[in-house]
Amino acid sequence: MTTASRLSINGLSIPVAQAGSTDGAEAVVFIHGNSGAIADWLPFLEPVGTFTRAVAFDLPGYGGADKPSGFDYTAGGYAEFIDATLKALGIRSAHIVAHDLGGGWAMRWAADHPEQFASATLINTGVLLDYEWHDAAKLWRQPEVGEAIQAGMTRDLFLEVVSAQNPRLGPAALEALWQQTDNPGTNHAVLQFYRATSEATLAEPQAVLRGLDRPALVIWGEDDAYIPVSQALLQRESFPSAQVMVLPDAGHWVTLEDPDTVRELIVPFLRQHVGFTGPSSE
Repeated sequence: MTTASRLSINGLSIPVAQAGSTDGAEAVVFIHGNSGAIADWLPFLEPVGTFTRAVAFDLPGYGGADKPSGFDYTAGGYAEFIDATLKALGIRSAHIVAHDLGGGWAMRWAADHPEQFASATLINTGVLLDYEWHDAAKLWRQPEVGEAIQAGMTRDLFLEVVSAQNPRLGPAALEALWQQTDNPGTNHAVLQFYRATSEATLAEPQAVLRGLDRPALVIWGEDDAYIPVSQALLQRESFPSAQVMVLPDAGHWVTLEDPDTVRELIVPFLRQHVGFTGPSSE
């Protein structure tokens, strides 16, 4: 059973969903990206909760979380917020499952807190090396241009563009993405993050993480329109022992396109590594 609650973290209210134990110090922690939310992870919380604590929460600017204009919408700001949330939840060892920008935020946290970082499951995300922002991000980074694009975005146009780039997304998934995107606070968070973040920032955790060689599972949709599949194998530059699984004909939101396959991959990996204490590399 999944339980829902709200937490106040540094004065901001966020929703939290949990399965399994609600007080274990070791947990699988699901981190969404843009424009993600807890709902993205619901198919996975209960299966993981059968053998460990499973936690997902919305981050500032997204989903049901507060969306203050003054939040630090940077990789460092999100990493600090993730850390404060884990402390509030009593989690001292985190197996990270992340998607999209959530991977960048979570890997920054992992590099800053290696003693608490147990493993990584990276879904179309990770430590991005030699990466170039996708076309939408390049436009969002431009003052006035990004605002104009957001102001002109309608539901029909969003569905048309995203479905063309992600043809395996069904109507319900597309509608959910639109609902998670269609919010002034989320729009502000998106613009602030992309404008504050260079591509090089997304590569910075590699220097720390490579030496740790934490267990890692990399899952990538072969036809990702935003982060090319070439980044999948590059994750071994940060996680030398990583298992890499490329899903044919899948796109960026593989968790929404094919949740059954993703669940079949992540649950055995997590079951294998939860509770395992390997040699310390810090």
